Amino acid sequence: MLLDDQESQLVLVDYQARLMPAIFEADLVMANAMRLAQAAHWMEVPTYGTEQNPDKLGQNQAELRALCRRTIPKMSFSACPDGLSELLRPAARAPAGNARSLPKHLQKAVPQEPTRQSIVIAGCEAHICLLQTALDLLEEEYSVWVVTDACGSRTERNRDAAFDRLAGAGAELVTTEMVLFEWLRTAEADPFKEIQALVK
Repeated sequence: MLLDDQESQLVLVDYQARLMPAIFEADLVMANAMRLAQAAHWMEVPTYGTEQNPDKLGQNQAELRALCRRTIPKMSFSACPDGLSELLRPAARAPAGNARSLPKHLQKAVPQEPTRQSIVIAGCEAHICLLQTALDLLEEEYSVWVVTDACGSRTERNRDAAFDRLAGAGAELVTTEMVLFEWLRTAEADPFKEIQALVK
C-alpha cells in the first residue's frame, strides 16, 4: 500500500531548541523534518507540530513552526490527550436552515468532512513522545507511518527499540524519500522539481 497525499496528515513531534543538541544525528533528523514539512506545504498535506513542556525545552525551530498549521504545547508525553486527536479529526459542519427545529428523526444527516486516515509522524524522542503518540494514534485506528530518518533519541539503542516496538504494534516504518515520492506518485506532479531539489 502506498501513501496518498490526499489521505495524509503530518505530525512533527518535539524538534525543540533545548532538546535537539542532545539527539543522536540531530542535524540529519532536523533536515529530514524540514524536508517533510516543506513537501507537505507544497502538496497541501495538513501539518501539525507538538512541543513538550516548551517553557523548559524551548520551541520548535522557527522555520519548522512556520510550516505547521498549528503547534500544540503539551505536558503529556503523547500529544493525543493534549489536543492532537481533536486537530486530526475534522469538525462536523453545523446544520443549515431550520433543520434544528425538526425532530431528530426528520433532520438530514450533517455531512462530515472525510478524515485523512494516514498519519505520517516523525520526531523526538523516538522512544518517549514519538512512541507514545504513535501508539495512541494506532489505538484510535489511524494508519501510522513513522519516518525513521526524521526521528531521533539521545541514543541509537533507544531510537531503534522504539522502531521495533512500533513495527510490532502495526506502524509502517518509512524514510523521508519514501514519503515524498509516494505523495508525488509521478514526475509530472506540480511540485516534482521542487521536491526533487529537496533531496539532492
